[in-house]
Amino acid sequence: MSGPTTLQVLRSLETGPRGLTDEEADARLARHGPNVPPTRGGVSWPLRFVRGLRDPFTAVLFCLGLVSAATAAWGTASVITVLVAVSCALRATGEHRADRAMTALRDLVPTTATVVRRPTPGQGATSRELPAEELVPGDIIRLAAGDVVPADAQVLTATGLSVNEAPLTGESSPRPKEPWRWTAAGPGERTEHLCFQGSSVTAGIGTAVVTATGGHTRFAGTTYEATGAPGGERSGRVSAFDRSVSGISWTLVRFMLLTPPLVLVADAVLSGRGLETLPFAVAVAVGLTPEMLPVVVTTCLARGAAHLARAHGVIVGRLPALHDLGAMDVLCVDKTGTLTQDRPVVDRSLDAAGRDAPEALHWAAVNAWWTLQLADPPTPDTLDEAILTAPEHFEGYEAYEAYEGIAALPFDPVRRLATAVVTRPGADLGVHTLVVKGAVENVLELCALPEEERARLQALAAHQAAEGLRVLAVATKDHDRPARRRHNAPPPPPDPHGLTLIGFVTFRDAPDPAAGPALRALADRGVTVKILTGDHPGTAARVCRDLAALPPVAPDAIRTAEDIDALPPTDVAALADLADRTAVFAGCTPAHKARVVAALRAKGRTVGFLGDGVNDLPALHAADVGVAPHDAVPVAREAADVVLPQAGGLAAIDHAVTAGRSSGTNIATYLRITLSSNLGNVIAMLTAALLLPFLPMLPAQVLVQNLCFDAAQLAFAHERPAPTALRRPTTLRPRAFLRVITGFGVLNAVADLATFAVLALAAPGPTGTEDESLFHAGWFTENLLTQALAMLLLRGAAYATTAPAGTATTTPVTRAALALAAAGILVPLSPLGPPLGMTPLPPLYYALLTVVLTLYATTVVQLRNKATIGGPK
Repeated sequence: MSGPTTLQVLRSLETGPRGLTDEEADARLARHGPNVPPTRGGVSWPLRFVRGLRDPFTAVLFCLGLVSAATAAWGTASVITVLVAVSCALRATGEHRADRAMTALRDLVPTTATVVRRPTPGQGATSRELPAEELVPGDIIRLAAGDVVPADAQVLTATGLSVNEAPLTGESSPRPKEPWRWTAAGPGERTEHLCFQGSSVTAGIGTAVVTATGGHTRFAGTTYEATGAPGGERSGRVSAFDRSVSGISWTLVRFMLLTPPLVLVADAVLSGRGLETLPFAVAVAVGLTPEMLPVVVTTCLARGAAHLARAHGVIVGRLPALHDLGAMDVLCVDKTGTLTQDRPVVDRSLDAAGRDAPEALHWAAVNAWWTLQLADPPTPDTLDEAILTAPEHFEGYEAYEAYEGIAALPFDPVRRLATAVVTRPGADLGVHTLVVKGAVENVLELCALPEEERARLQALAAHQAAEGLRVLAVATKDHDRPARRRHNAPPPPPDPHGLTLIGFVTFRDAPDPAAGPALRALADRGVTVKILTGDHPGTAARVCRDLAALPPVAPDAIRTAEDIDALPPTDVAALADLADRTAVFAGCTPAHKARVVAALRAKGRTVGFLGDGVNDLPALHAADVGVAPHDAVPVAREAADVVLPQAGGLAAIDHAVTAGRSSGTNIATYLRITLSSNLGNVIAMLTAALLLPFLPMLPAQVLVQNLCFDAAQLAFAHERPAPTALRRPTTLRPRAFLRVITGFGVLNAVADLATFAVLALAAPGPTGTEDESLFHAGWFTENLLTQALAMLLLRGAAYATTAPAGTATTTPVTRAALALAAAGILVPLSPLGPPLGMTPLPPLYYALLTVVLTLYATTVVQLRNKATIGGPK
């Protein structure tokens, strides 16, 4: 058996072909609820804003801001408060946008439906238009071409009924629907008798009984796999950027939390100072914090997103997704509507021997043209459109319009045939030609063929189907014109038996012209493309060959949903290994796609998913970054992080990846330089605080130094990396990152502490520390100069200029570093020096400092060339 029979379904729903009564429908509506996609309990924007404090850096900044306010350090507290507010607002806005995806589900659900109901049990049934939200299980609905199926239903009657389920299943061809009939298929293997909410009727008419509404439909179930059950918070997705920064963040957070108490205890024990050092301790902790991180990251990503929208029409809905595109090393794509145009094209016209011959396509065009002209109402078909738009195959034949149409029967899923009766141009008026095209087995049954020949032809067609092609058989038969009947009665239909097979017409999915170049560009940039499709393995293999950008894949080398199901859900590692070495998965359901994406992410890959239908929602949400084409269904566009433009959509992926890598490289460089400098300053100040009888820097000086450095760091949002830095995926590797910033941080601390020796030689007094204001000025200048050098030297080859020989190029970072160095030299000499507790430095200091900075720069360059962090994978 293959599911419950029609009678069993009607009995289980306590209904019948005459429909429900109004009273029964009202009772069921109260019990089952309205037929609308359920929505989760909304979370207010202010609550989302508060939840933004869960970010580690933001939480620590907030705590340090409270401590600064408690110690009357109002300047520090004000700056921190603004940064915390910006960070929380950006996070709250992104989460609020994601919740709109569920609301967009209503766009796919029709507003009205034709329902068969009875006012009372004794009255007759009538058809009426009712709001779709009033449908209940047990309702009898009528379906016709152009309708959107309002609920899950089982077909009761059908005449040529075909339904497009592409938004739900990803299958590109409409599926014929018919009432339940017994077959030998196993349970759950047939859905020809089922219609699902959100699909659309492309041809024919029928009636069906509603089996599920609201949140119990397959449409809603697919969505919950992606977004979680109603009433709960949207299941969060930890992006590649979050994973990369998390390890770095928590290590620095622990150090930042330990810094103030360590400074207080050390000063109390060694110097006898107490709470008066608390502002300095807080300033040191703030100095370690990359407090401009939210601003720099947002500016980098916002500039990249704005450039993509302005220059290429790419819309980035979630800013961190741009970074994830740059880190992406695997892109999983759904075939239908992304790699292909969701329409068939003629591949070949074959004779009965399998040789190329245009005759079969010619007669198929005659059938298609007159079926379309004489059918009432006309029922356009995608295969007919493909046949009629293939003029290159008609050389040497009369145009199909030259034939005279007599009668036609359009294709229906029961006969699986389309029939046209025509008169040939110039032929005897008493002879008609019957032209039949349709499913191979059905056409061959009507042909006068020996069994051996019929088996050979079926094998030939099966071979073409195994190659990923759809196959139609074409046959003709001449017969005498029927005698005229009285009272203008229509002539009897011609006997279709005894046909002569002309040949076969094969079709393939039309590839997107932009797909091949786009996939080649991604491969050149180190992105592996994998196809996850609901289609047959042969169809998927054919697409790989047609695109000529993917490696050729044999159908028997393609993995299917059965291979995925064979692995237990808990064995993620086994599925990850299978997915890593497999280019194509065929026959996939939405759950299979999501499992493959999640397994690849669990293996450490940064995964993007490109899909356009409701069936792609789970995978879009499971990926690090979800991408949708411009013509995707509304709910898929809302769920995606990136939406491609209408024209040249796939080609824009390469531009988006480049923009993401540019932003990611700038962010990684900012973190590397900032954290190295900050860590070196903190180590130096903690050491100096234990050795000096006074604070090495006053809190106001620390704040001014941080503001100068932070302002200079904003230049990284405007920097343009060299093309060589964008050839491979870029990502932050926390272990290597922490190791490198620790090494450069210690080097910065050594350079800072070397100021002691410089001041001992250049300043008056035996140790050079007798004049506090002179010491503060010397250290302030040296700190900003080393930070300016770090900005220039720690960028590495990623920012090598490509200017023509003989031309000068000044980048934003170069200008910012020069301004920072100028501030370090000029502030102690300016009128701002005395209010900040600094005095002018002697000339000898600058000469000796030049030696220290030269040694520092030489060492940085040597270590930089050996270090590899946050670069190509």
